[in-house]
Amino acid sequence: MFLENIVFDAADPRAAGLYWQDLLGCEQLTDTEDGFETRWAVPGGPVLDLCFPRVEPVRRSRQRVVLGLVAAGLPDSGDAAEGAVHSDPEGNTFTLAGGSPRQIQEAPLQLRTIRLESSDPGRDTQFWAGLSGWQIDQPGKLAALRHPTGQGPRLEFVAESEAKGKGEKNPGHLDLRLESGDDPLVVAERIAAAGGRELPSQWGSLPWRIYQDPSGNEFCVLPAPGAAQEESE
Repeated sequence: MFLENIVFDAADPRAAGLYWQDLLGCEQLTDTEDGFETRWAVPGGPVLDLCFPRVEPVRRSRQRVVLGLVAAGLPDSGDAAEGAVHSDPEGNTFTLAGGSPRQIQEAPLQLRTIRLESSDPGRDTQFWAGLSGWQIDQPGKLAALRHPTGQGPRLEFVAESEAKGKGEKNPGHLDLRLESGDDPLVVAERIAAAGGRELPSQWGSLPWRIYQDPSGNEFCVLPAPGAAQEESE
């Protein structure tokens, strides 16, 4: 199982997707009525798809997933999360250190951090490390994970400013993808044992399963490549 998608609900998927595609220099994957997907790949590191499914109306719950960007060429030690706050066309905020979005005219910006609010950062770091395959980065400092190659963004867990409300849905979430050989039932048991829980689908039968981590942050577990097609045949 591995981390595959960063997902943001969108009323206008194409506008949001093109904005981020230009911002990061991504490769477009899909552009349909239902959503927009674009790929951000780190040479020798992780491959992450930014997905913008159409959700109407978009529920403007408090944002708990925030991306941190840095200007091209900024040293890896630069703290993207401490940069100036900007918003995309859907109103999703992100931080940018060492520059401004106008710099995309010269060079794409870099995704440096994915920050997830947590009621217990240490606990949730362990939870996500056990599922994503990413490794704990710099023990003793800010709770964070990084791809095993050491390349790409850090997945950081920060203390939430307020608890997630009951029935509140995050406008942004992460997706994990099963690998061939992963048993969905065993994975579900692992998630429950680690403090997560499965949520019932509100959209009928889906090829993926929806969960919450111990802090209530939603995430999806997608089927292994080819598995969904095999089930539909």
